Amino acid sequence: MRRSPADILGTEAQQASWTVLLVVLTSVLPFTGCAVGPKYHQPATPTAPAYKEMGNWKTAQPSDQNLGGDWWEIFQDPQLNALEKQIDVSNQNLKAAVAQFQQARAALRYARADYYPSISAAPSAARERYSDNRPPPSSLNGITFNDFTLPIDLSYQSNAWGRVSRNVESYKEQAQASAADLAVVNLSMHATLAIDFFAARSLDAEKQLLEHTVVQYEKALHLNEDLYQGGLASEVEVEQARTILKTTQAQLIDVRVARSQYEHAVAVLIGKPPANFSLPPLPLATPPPPIPVGVPSELLERRPDIAAAERRVAAANAQVGLADAAYYPLVNIVASGGFDSGSITTLFQGPSAIWSVGPSALVTIFDAARRRPTSKMVTSASYRETVLTAFQQVEDNLAALHILEQEAEVQTAAVQAAEKSLALSMTRYEGGVTSYLEVITAQNAALSNEVTAVNILGRRMASAVQLIEALGGGWDKSNLPPRPECCGRLNVGNTD
Repeated sequence: MRRSPADILGTEAQQASWTVLLVVLTSVLPFTGCAVGPKYHQPATPTAPAYKEMGNWKTAQPSDQNLGGDWWEIFQDPQLNALEKQIDVSNQNLKAAVAQFQQARAALRYARADYYPSISAAPSAARERYSDNRPPPSSLNGITFNDFTLPIDLSYQSNAWGRVSRNVESYKEQAQASAADLAVVNLSMHATLAIDFFAARSLDAEKQLLEHTVVQYEKALHLNEDLYQGGLASEVEVEQARTILKTTQAQLIDVRVARSQYEHAVAVLIGKPPANFSLPPLPLATPPPPIPVGVPSELLERRPDIAAAERRVAAANAQVGLADAAYYPLVNIVASGGFDSGSITTLFQGPSAIWSVGPSALVTIFDAARRRPTSKMVTSASYRETVLTAFQQVEDNLAALHILEQEAEVQTAAVQAAEKSLALSMTRYEGGVTSYLEVITAQNAALSNEVTAVNILGRRMASAVQLIEALGGGWDKSNLPPRPECCGRLNVGNTD
């Protein structure tokens, strides 16, 4: 009478095997939650109650202007907004960072699979014959037979001493660090685009100024030529007027070279060939808006690079626990079962069943202190250095903004004085009171001060962008993917 697999599992032998397996699991599972190693605590860092370089320079409160995710909208520039939106779609560096994050997420899934046993099956069918002359003599010599086998093997590494959970914990923290790295690249690409954009606009303003100046110098040259023809001016004054005109025209050409390079840089940032992109000229005219700064302690939650460094310290701490677990026995459970028969028709009958189950433990008795170096506590100096660098960057750009604002006020007065001096010199020259050399000196002073004023405005815009980048660009630590439980799935959202 044939028996079904269900009948087979009900035999006393099978009941005994399940009893053995239950005893093994009962003896091993208590160790699965006994993780060794240090408990993680976020490294402490010194923070000041307020930024030193704020001084008397007051900025808008966060309730007045919030950076948010699209921080560039604070500049209220439609052209910049349109370009920034293309970064997330086309920038190649950002795509590479996304791929690295997806790789870290895949590594976490791979490590989490160690929570479960691995099961394999290797069915085989063979027809075999033993030699008649095979020693020692046996009743099987000279026999030809079939062998059908369906083995199923189970292997499970116990989470004793936290050997598996510590490894998974390390990969969790590394995945979060990779997500923060992605945010760092994203912020850097958007900030670089804004800096290049405002640099191009500053050059547009300088180009506009030089073009206007060239027109004025051309008129001055024609005036000198007319006076020379009338015998009221010397040829020297004509050539002086021509010299300053050509010098200014050369400056204008040089501005066009630099401006084209920034245009090409913007094209690459948005993923376009420079030949297929043009940035319409738009002279920079307005100063940067107030930037909500907050207090230094908030920076620890708002900088993705700080979050990445902190997650790597946590991952290293988990690795210390994993190294400590190497001092304890490695407990495995191995089970195998299946069917073996000489006929396919009797393969799944009770007498064809085969099985074995049992635990094993491996402990290293001597390894010449190989494990000792890996179990030392990991320093958090790199994390603290990242925090201090972040504070420095904020202070640097705060200082730049409020000092450049003061410089702009003084420079505006200098421009006004230079323009007045030029007007007086022209009046004196046209009245025959002075030579044209005085006019040229006044022209050079006026142009130099106007160019400086334009450059100061460009530096203020760049410092505003760099301050926003130093503050994290509206990013927050809550933007990191959640830390999943031991057996849950990592929720990372859409990264396509």
